[in-house]
Amino acid sequence: MIFTVRQDQLQVLLVERGNEPYRGSAALPGGFVRDGETLDEAALRELLEETALDGRRLHLEQLHAYSDPERDPRGRVITVAYLALGSDLPFPAAGTDAARAYWTPISSALDGGMALAFDHAAILRDGLERARSQLEHTTVAAAFCPEPFTVGDLRRIYEAVWGFKLDPSNFRRKMTRAEGFLEPTGERRFPEVGRPAALYRRGSASLLIPPLLRSSEIPPLSNDQSSMGVRIV
Repeated sequence: MIFTVRQDQLQVLLVERGNEPYRGSAALPGGFVRDGETLDEAALRELLEETALDGRRLHLEQLHAYSDPERDPRGRVITVAYLALGSDLPFPAAGTDAARAYWTPISSALDGGMALAFDHAAILRDGLERARSQLEHTTVAAAFCPEPFTVGDLRRIYEAVWGFKLDPSNFRRKMTRAEGFLEPTGERRFPEVGRPAALYRRGSASLLIPPLLRSSEIPPLSNDQSSMGVRIV
């Protein structure tokens, strides 16, 4: 799973399968491990072969192993899923057994209107939850931001991944007080409208201290919203 934020939306990279099974269906990029390869090496190779993206530029981590005996009609196949995060990644180029590769909003991939091959919808949901959780406890959100960036840029990353709006003042206060998260560049961005914004680069910290928990950032429902059955997911 390769996630990026484009046009203030969390997007995932999908491929159109060029081979059976599920030929023509949308899927996460991937393939089989070769003799003599480590899992990390296979993940980097498959990413390059199917999408022409260099995984060494991305935040890459192993997510989970999927071993349902019925998950692949070709036979018993155990999949080790990886999660990759990158800032404003380019349009991918399909290769080898992928007919095409493309970015799509993750909401479109999971809203039921798109049938993903194999058990890739379940894998994608797991990856989305991991990404959301990582933003609570680590500084990985900065991996989505081209440097230098403003606190507003960072806030829009959180909003895109978590799926709800955050209070700008409260977010700024928490981010600028977090230990080692942001490193000021001493420069400012001057927008056409509004006040200049301080520019930052990613600091040395890997953990977000104190954490920024989703449960503390979701605004309470009003009485009108409660009566209408509105909920935030």
